[in-house]
Amino acid sequence: MKRRIFTAVALAASISLGAPLAQAQTKWDLASAYPTTNFHTENIAQFAKEVDTATNGKLKITVHANAALFKAPEIKRAVQGAQAQLGEILLVNYQNEWQLYGADGIPFLADSYDASMKLYQAQKPFLEKKLGEQGMMLLYSVAWPTQGIFTKKPINSAADLKGIKWRAYSPATARIAELVGAQPVTVQAAEFSQALATGVVESTMTSGATGVDSKLYEHLKYYYDTQAWLPKNAVIMNKKAFDALDKPTQEAVLKAAAAAETRGWAASRKVNDDTIAKLKSEGMQVLPPSAQLKSDMTKVGETMLKEWLDKAGPDGKALVDAYRK
Repeated sequence: MKRRIFTAVALAASISLGAPLAQAQTKWDLASAYPTTNFHTENIAQFAKEVDTATNGKLKITVHANAALFKAPEIKRAVQGAQAQLGEILLVNYQNEWQLYGADGIPFLADSYDASMKLYQAQKPFLEKKLGEQGMMLLYSVAWPTQGIFTKKPINSAADLKGIKWRAYSPATARIAELVGAQPVTVQAAEFSQALATGVVESTMTSGATGVDSKLYEHLKYYYDTQAWLPKNAVIMNKKAFDALDKPTQEAVLKAAAAAETRGWAASRKVNDDTIAKLKSEGMQVLPPSAQLKSDMTKVGETMLKEWLDKAGPDGKALVDAYRK
């Protein structure tokens, strides 16, 4: 008994004298499907660094880029099931699960950065509610640069796309292919270059940023800057993992997320300009769409908006009405 008392007293003394105690450290994984050089991934890395700094190393976030941890379609489920605490998803990829995830993939509904931000503000309450029901939180969301059409051969109208092998990365891009008579082929970002090299695909509708990431100029010769829509990536988090953090750490995460959202949108605008310039410097012909092509694609957008509203129901109508106010 005396020995126990002596030990307890000695321990108390060591604490009072400032003996170092191990600080509890939380380690999280963040799954992303894009290369480390992509502006979204760079923004995520900065977010993780700011969380580390703000918490004095108490919360460490390891970023797993380029689909190293989970492939793009697997990330949302992985976060929901706590296989990863955080993940970055392309919202339009999940439109078949819930139509409102695909609001920013409707061609020509929001065709500029200002319009895209306005659409995001209308969409955000719905996203937060849905993710909350699924045991997750929306940390932040950032738009991709504007979407255009990459092809091997010149096109003047939608009819020129008939029969062409079209890389689709979401339900919306697959539907565009169907409406213009192209052959949709689902290919994720990490496999895009190989699919082009092997002839699996020969055209796509995506951003200049993806065009540079995947070096589309090595396989395709034309880029039509249709500025059709700006799909968004969202960084989501497992709600139980967040709730397990102490209040100061939670606040640090939310503050870093807000900064990442502001920084990401600014970076996207810059990347849009820089990547268009890069495509040109690599020999790709960057062209505005012809009047006929623009008219054809606008009709595609009108058809898809009607189809989307029919499936999305009252919430979809409320979202679009809020956006158009």
